[in-house]
Amino acid sequence: MAGLALSDLLVLSAAGMFVLGYLIINQVILRLMLLFGTALYICYYAVVDTSPLWPAIWASMATGTANLIGLMALIYRRSPWAVPKMYRDVYPRFQMLPPGDFRKLVKVAERSTRPAGYPLTVGGQPVSTLYYIIDGAVRLEKFGESFDIPDAVFVGEVGYLTNRRASASTVLTKESDVLEWDVDLLKQRSKRDPRFRLAIDAVISLDLAGKVARAGSPVQRRNSSVSASTDAEEHSVTTWAGP
Repeated sequence: MAGLALSDLLVLSAAGMFVLGYLIINQVILRLMLLFGTALYICYYAVVDTSPLWPAIWASMATGTANLIGLMALIYRRSPWAVPKMYRDVYPRFQMLPPGDFRKLVKVAERSTRPAGYPLTVGGQPVSTLYYIIDGAVRLEKFGESFDIPDAVFVGEVGYLTNRRASASTVLTKESDVLEWDVDLLKQRSKRDPRFRLAIDAVISLDLAGKVARAGSPVQRRNSSVSASTDAEEHSVTTWAGP
């Protein structure tokens, strides 16, 4: 090693940076290693000959600049600054997504306030809009029965995923703050951008898992129904009995 010239040390160090970078999965560290390697290559091209190898230096500077731009974009996508200001109050409910992916998701959404009685889906009709209830209340009607569902849920997600008509009717029971996505636009964007498709699938899957967990087992629902009926009957008897 004592006989190695400065140029030899530079090129070996640069190659080592590239090798280590390619072995690292973390994209930020990988790009940093490649950036350091590129800088060492530029130094090598500057001293390896009696005069700098300018074509090689300019080429390395171009690739290094492209890598630096990609690195900055990567860091930005992971930073809270990537979340649009008008959606920063919503992002805590989507924290399973990196800020950059959340930005992509809401970029094609429309945030609006809908009045009480506004229909979201109609049973037997195609689902044209996917909704996320930020703050509000929804009533679901199916098989002649109706019940309320909480906010912070998607509405129309099953129709979006399965391309089937809505299996139930849903309507807002009070003025609500909602996010709306055009289903056709979502499908087009998902085909063009695999990362976008993964993001929307992830949040919908988590939403469905939460709904299944809240639904409970059939026995629990039956017991809850019996308990509710008993309470209603007792309340009715008390009311009719008077003071």
